Amino acid sequence: MSWDEAEKKAAYELLLLQQAGLLEAEDNWLANLANSSALLNQTLKETVFAGYYLFNGEELILGPFQGKVSCTRIKMGKGVCGESAAKEETLIVPNVKEHANYISCDGTAMSEIVVPMIKDGKLIGVLDIDAGVTAMYDEIDQEYLEKYVALLLGSN
Repeated sequence: MSWDEAEKKAAYELLLLQQAGLLEAEDNWLANLANSSALLNQTLKETVFAGYYLFNGEELILGPFQGKVSCTRIKMGKGVCGESAAKEETLIVPNVKEHANYISCDGTAMSEIVVPMIKDGKLIGVLDIDAGVTAMYDEIDQEYLEKYVALLLGSN
């Protein structure tokens, strides 16, 4: 079930307002990551995973998320998350089953978008969102999810 462009943009505008409200009410980094992943999970259609992997200087470690039990550590350059972190750029994978560098943490995931979290020129982690259908994400998702991450990073 996909959204038309106007519906998707309206949902993301509301999502950004809700995120801003949550961030204004709380200054704890962990609490904000937890609520942020819950907000994404309850708002974005077809989501099977919404959460964060945090960079410890060597690899990505699972942070707050919504979804099934997941991979806890991802090496830089490995999988979509590790690839996005290493390149420090957003990656959209329309069909994870066809992506050569995909790590399957949840068999129900069919498409994925990963947004790197960069603050003061340093990699903090990545936002990872998976959907249970193929071709769920596009440049609209990328635009708004990059704003979502920027809002989160600007609050702490």
